[in-house]
Amino acid sequence: MRHIRTTEDVLALLDDLFPPAADRWSEDGSAWWDAFYGDAGREVPFRDAGPDEHLAAYLAAGRLGGPGRALDLGCGTGRNAAHLAAQGWEVDAVDLSATALATARTRVPGTVRLHHGDAFTLPALTGPYDLVHDGGCFHHLPPHRRLSHLALLARVLRPGGHLTLTCFASGRPGSGSALPDTAFYRGEHAGSLHGGLAYPADALRDIFATAPASLTCEELRPMRVPAPDDGLFGMDCLWAGLFTRGDQPTFSPS
Repeated sequence: MRHIRTTEDVLALLDDLFPPAADRWSEDGSAWWDAFYGDAGREVPFRDAGPDEHLAAYLAAGRLGGPGRALDLGCGTGRNAAHLAAQGWEVDAVDLSATALATARTRVPGTVRLHHGDAFTLPALTGPYDLVHDGGCFHHLPPHRRLSHLALLARVLRPGGHLTLTCFASGRPGSGSALPDTAFYRGEHAGSLHGGLAYPADALRDIFATAPASLTCEELRPMRVPAPDDGLFGMDCLWAGLFTRGDQPTFSPS
């Protein structure tokens, strides 16, 4: 059957090139994340940690404005959502894992709206948001699903709003895969994301500058490793990024 008519048809076709067990980005991948968060014996550095160090630093320095409306993408156990709410932000937080969200409910105040499901398809995430924080969602997307991420930012992030990003950095020990994009679709490495994708700095700047998101990179640096008593999360295999949506709304003449 010839059914490829839209961009979403193409994205779904590419999704199907990955076996179900490799899915970490759609609702079909929720069972894997439930097992990940539910395994008490697994070492998960960020499960019980505090907020990402750069998110806390940007908030403390006033670089994110606000407090306003924030979306926490891949919120996990709610550590970043809890910190944003404590700073006075109105927070929507979304994750694929019901197990992670069960823990998040014990950590975040009742004002935080927790959403279970695929952030790219959930109708409740309407925006506009002053801040989108991605604490590790982007690097678990296959290459073609970057389009979905950019489309989400274009849809929900207001002009002048910010994206704060935590992402695997290429060339650093303990980071994600540095394989080229084509390797995930053909050859001996196909059918898996190999733990997540690591990105060079220039690639991240170029990706998020692409329409329809059209973000400007304000800062992209290695994540700092906080002292144990700082109450923050940071690993030097990760990028800490701050991006701003610079486009302005278009007004029709009256």
